[in-house]
Parts: sequence; C-alpha cells; structure tokens
Amino acid sequence: MLSRTAASLIPLFGRLTITTEPDAVPGGSIIAANHDSLADPAVVLAALHRVGIRPVVMATAGLWRVPLLARALTAEEYIPVHRGTARAADALTRAAEALGRGRHVLIYAEGGLPRRRDAAPAGPRPFRTGLARLAAAADAPIVPLGQAGARRITSGGRAKQLAGLMSAPLRRPRLHVHIGAPLRLPLNVPAATDRAHRAVSAAWRTAAHAVTEPALPRAA
Repeated sequence: MLSRTAASLIPLFGRLTITTEPDAVPGGSIIAANHDSLADPAVVLAALHRVGIRPVVMATAGLWRVPLLARALTAEEYIPVHRGTARAADALTRAAEALGRGRHVLIYAEGGLPRRRDAAPAGPRPFRTGLARLAAAADAPIVPLGQAGARRITSGGRAKQLAGLMSAPLRRPRLHVHIGAPLRLPLNVPAATDRAHRAVSAAWRTAAHAVTEPALPRAA
C-alpha cells in the first residue's frame, strides 16, 4: 500500500526519472540508499514501485508512535530500528529473515538525516556498520541506490519544510533515482562499510548529474 501510494503521489510533487544498471534486482537483495530529506523515502518507494519492487523498509522506530502510520508500517512488514538500544540487533535479525524469504530490504545506512538547512544535494555521510553486518549475516548482495532532488521538496527547518511541501506541486522539481548493479561486500566489516559507501556515493553522483544539481562536498 505505501509503495503504491508513493507512486501515485510523487508525480504530483516532482518530475521523477529512473535509471538502472541491472536488468533486474534479484530477490533477497539489500537496497542501500542515501538519505538527505524527509521526502526521499517516498521518492525511493515510488521509483522501486515502477520497477516492480515493494521492499521491506528498515525505518526509525519513532515512526511507529504515529497511530495510523504505525498500522500501515506494520501491515507492510516494515522493520522498526531502535537505534542505541539493546533492541537494535532485533532489526538486523528480522531483516535477515526477510532476505531469506526472498524479499528486498531497503536500508538507510547513514542512520539519520543531515543537519544542514540548504536545499542542495550532497553525497552520503559516513555509514554505520549495520549494512555490512546484515549483508554478512544474510549472505546477501547489496544494490546501491542514489537519489537526488528530494531536498527541493523538503529541507531545512519546520517552516521551510512545510513551505517546500506546499509549493512543490507548482514547482515540480526534478527528481532522479539511479539503481546500481548488485555487488557482494567483503566479510570484514570496516572494509565492507567503506565499499558500500563508495558504491552508494557513485549511484548518488549519477542521480545528482541527472537532475543537473551541483555536487556539494560530502556533508559532515
């Protein structure tokens, strides 16, 4: 439902284009995406829906505090991530189980949004180790995904976010998602984390070029 809703709504807020390197994303893959806006999960879900993928999403557990949203997230079998708690490992276990059933799992390895307030895109911030540990535990390939343009819908403080969301249907900013080729990560967690970051950064550069956005230095 959430993927279908995103696919219906995003064209109202921007002009979404998609490029892919593989002919198909194999089932049981981890889709690793960059994360720089509250709007980009909807953009990514809409793009994946177009190519026939309805992923299980690993999302911050705080979203489950919103009653109606929590019901939809649970119905879609999304996985709450309780970062910084003893329950954090539970998310990786559930994600590995979903991969074992042949599902795609979408993960945001940066672990949160950047603090900057401008609307320009920037490369992915350093990754946490959860992606590498999940890939090793599930013996799963990762698919790097880069998105750009979502910050033209929402970025900055609360007032700016609301203004951007309300004006986006008039502005209809360019949005692009690039899906890279699957790859296997090394078992060494630091090396795997670095390899995944480089792959997602490359996918992001392709997406940023497609929307003709200037590439800023990587955000801190």
